[in-house]
Amino acid sequence: MIKHREKITKIIFTLSAGISILAVLLICFFLFLNGLPAIFKIGVFNFLLGKTWKPANNIFGLLPMIIGSFYVTGGAIILGVPIGILTAIFLAYFCPNKLYRYLKPAVELLAGIPSVVYGFFGLMVIVPLIRGLFTGNGNSLLAASIILGIMILPTIISISEAAIRAVPRHYYEGALALGASHERSVFFTVVPAAKSGILAGVILGVGRAIGETMAVIMVAGNQAIIPNSLFDGVRTLTANIVLEMGYAADLHREALIGTAVVLFVFILIINLSFSALKRKSNI
Repeated sequence: MIKHREKITKIIFTLSAGISILAVLLICFFLFLNGLPAIFKIGVFNFLLGKTWKPANNIFGLLPMIIGSFYVTGGAIILGVPIGILTAIFLAYFCPNKLYRYLKPAVELLAGIPSVVYGFFGLMVIVPLIRGLFTGNGNSLLAASIILGIMILPTIISISEAAIRAVPRHYYEGALALGASHERSVFFTVVPAAKSGILAGVILGVGRAIGETMAVIMVAGNQAIIPNSLFDGVRTLTANIVLEMGYAADLHREALIGTAVVLFVFILIINLSFSALKRKSNI
């Protein structure tokens, strides 16, 4: 009876893994089957390096959206990753228990807030604040970076905290026994030991930043131009697809699917880069 249960369990897990892999393969097949012909029809260099996006004139230059996605994601990383990791360290080793009971649910609540609510907050608070303090109308690269930096916080905090708490306690106690202070024991012993899990949290956070659409559309300005400053409007790859797919047809629609192909490759390159960095740090 136990052997039969083990076989059934193994089959269920194998099927689950197979379905997940099949879903990814089907998505890849659909994207490349429909997107690559359009990319080659437009011209690979014209599509990837063109600076003008005018579907009405059959001009499809994706470079402004590629650079826009890169800038917005980079801004979110600069703002969100240090705050997220430091917050995770605080929750794991510095936060009083009475305060932890309130902070931890607050972080979990951040993860459950819909992206449109983040976008509305950015539209009503962040954008007017930028408009009042700096130049421009507020809908800008800076606003999108701030909102995405906030949105990736719960992912980074939760996974990083779990990774830090998973480090054996004797690492910390051994550092204390050698004469290190509480802060040095945490930052120079525990955190380096948890770097693999922390990096995994950063990867997932970056994945959310790249794939976010609604909040970015509401605060970024959605201008298909290469931004020259933090206060210029910007359009990301995801926003480009959502804004135009509703009325796109023929080559225009195929070009938008080609945009999805570029976005998929973009995410793949980032994940592989993080994986390579992780392997290098483990050597």
